[in-house]
Amino acid sequence: MGLFEGKVAFITGAARGQGRVTALALAKEGAAIAAFDVAAKIEYPAYAENADEELQSLAAEIEALGGQVLLATGDVRDDARVTAAVEATIVRFGKIDILFNNAGICAYAPVDEMTDSEWNAMIDINLKGPFNVTRRVVPHMKAAKTGVIINNSSVMGLRGGNRLSHYTASKWGLTGLTKAWAIELAPFNIRVLSIHPTGVNTPMNDGLAAMEGATPLEIAERSAGNLQPVPWIEPEDVAELVLYLASDRARYATGGQFVLDAGLLSC
Repeated sequence: MGLFEGKVAFITGAARGQGRVTALALAKEGAAIAAFDVAAKIEYPAYAENADEELQSLAAEIEALGGQVLLATGDVRDDARVTAAVEATIVRFGKIDILFNNAGICAYAPVDEMTDSEWNAMIDINLKGPFNVTRRVVPHMKAAKTGVIINNSSVMGLRGGNRLSHYTASKWGLTGLTKAWAIELAPFNIRVLSIHPTGVNTPMNDGLAAMEGATPLEIAERSAGNLQPVPWIEPEDVAELVLYLASDRARYATGGQFVLDAGLLSC
């Protein structure tokens, strides 16, 4: 029997990268997956391409494992689509045990050149998005008197970042939400945690590199400064941390920030 047999996980940004790998890891351990993704090109950042094919292939992979999956498309900024996806999950699976607030964007911009639309998109996706999803999931967790919410922040949610003021603000905000929600939801046996990876080897690196006129490796080496001799970590590393925190092995962990940074914050 898998570690998450009988559990249901709702994952945002599930089509690619950290969300996809975590969805597959949870499915391999028996969890039913509600995979939510915008699965369409968005205006900002420009590199964000349509991921509908990846979302469909994720479902095929989970089903090939013998798992259950529900696909839902929508933007985390769109409360109506979020609400519909959560309700569809409840209709299909009856509950939500694990929420992984993973959907997010990143882009560089000097503060004096940043536009209102760039600032608003970053804050709305990275910070308001998790708020939208969490407020729709929490009533179901409260009713069940159990649940785990894991927010995917960043090392930039614990330090500053060059030409990343909007990104940094969004991730520090997510750290704050984690702490506030942990206090508020503890009486309902709902745990809330944030994870803080350094750069992760995902398709986002290609997009950021294209915007900067550099290679993904150059971007990683310029912005990370990891203590361990690696330019980035793998999405599988993130998935392993999520699985641990979502499991009963971490049953007394709540409100905390879990760093997966290859030593970056030690420097």
